Amino acid sequence: MNRRSTGVGFLAFLGLALAFAVEPVAAQSITENLISELNQKLLYVALPITLFVEGILVYTVWRYRGNDDPMPTEENRRLEITWTIATAIILLFVGVAAYQVMGSPFVSLTTGPSVGAGASGFADPGGGEAQPMNFSENYTEGAIAPTEENAVQIEVVAYQWGWEFHYPNGKVSRTTLAVPTDRPVYLHITSRDVIHAVHAPTLGLKQDAIPGQYNTLKTQVTESGEYQLYCAEFCGSGHSGMLATINATSDQQYEQWLNEGGNSSGSGNSTGSMNGTTANSTSMGSQVVAPAA
Repeated sequence: MNRRSTGVGFLAFLGLALAFAVEPVAAQSITENLISELNQKLLYVALPITLFVEGILVYTVWRYRGNDDPMPTEENRRLEITWTIATAIILLFVGVAAYQVMGSPFVSLTTGPSVGAGASGFADPGGGEAQPMNFSENYTEGAIAPTEENAVQIEVVAYQWGWEFHYPNGKVSRTTLAVPTDRPVYLHITSRDVIHAVHAPTLGLKQDAIPGQYNTLKTQVTESGEYQLYCAEFCGSGHSGMLATINATSDQQYEQWLNEGGNSSGSGNSTGSMNGTTANSTSMGSQVVAPAA
């Protein structure tokens, strides 16, 4: 019995040591950092328990492998109460840890002042009054206004099979989403046709793009660089090519790029689809190049 207890205890200790030895990759956004920390906490709990249970299972199978006349199990109320309380404590820990992360606006932005048509909200890079939202689509429900004065708001419009990123001053980009680092970013996401989904796994971002409504996603990138963005909701034959790049630069570089001229009042072309054929769709502004990282 002592050997069994020692062996099982050693396996549990080994699992805990392995969990602490795992070093997560440095997060590139507050959102990803919150999710990584939660995963790490759950690993600290799950790995020792898994090794503990598997250790008991392996030992039991080996110990009683030749027993043709097993003794019937007797009720052990103390043991049942013990594992019930232990399970409740573990589930409580998991629930509290998950709730703290899921309740963060960087993970689940569910409440806040609504953004109406023509409502203020875009932060002026020059430090003046907030600029109007100027949504490219007819206003639909769901957009949540930021509470921070220095927040950046960008409208993300998905369509078959591409993206349009609308910035405060009317600039539009299609293959690159430019964002500043160390500054709250609110992405107001919608779709022109079918359901799509914005997914940037490195930054911990994922949100559905639904026709007729906005879903607001909040994040804050902490490290400059380029990050892959793609559609995570099957949307037709061109789904696999619905890619874009998130280009995160310093606040100064972002504001400099945003204030650069060059936008024309005419419309640009973007690749769309109509009845299975490739066609040109009218955008809300000219295509621009995002700032270099």
